[in-house]
Amino acid sequence: MANVTLTPQQISRTGVDLTDTGSLSTSNNYFFRNTGREFLHFKKTGAGACVVTIVTPKTVAGLAVADPTVSVPATTGDLMVGPFPPDTFNNPSGDVEFTLSEITGLTGACAAL
Repeated sequence: MANVTLTPQQISRTGVDLTDTGSLSTSNNYFFRNTGREFLHFKKTGAGACVVTIVTPKTVAGLAVADPTVSVPATTGDLMVGPFPPDTFNNPSGDVEFTLSEITGLTGACAAL
């Protein structure tokens, strides 16, 4: 598995044309620096839904917080996911980590307010 870092693209009042990452892999772990104002954007044109798993390194009373999942629907999926409260989602480096289950026709980008 490779660790891949995405750079959040700044959203502005004049708009942003997000540059999607099209070379995604189910064997990679993806990361982005998180201030709590970041979002993930996924588009799916291929067959088969993609499950995005957001890693939560936090524990409460010694119990791990469950990793939430989001399903990007097959062929017409177009989702914005977030924001990610830092106290729940950030790892010790200040990053959020996520993984992907299926990448056929999937693109993704990270945007920040």
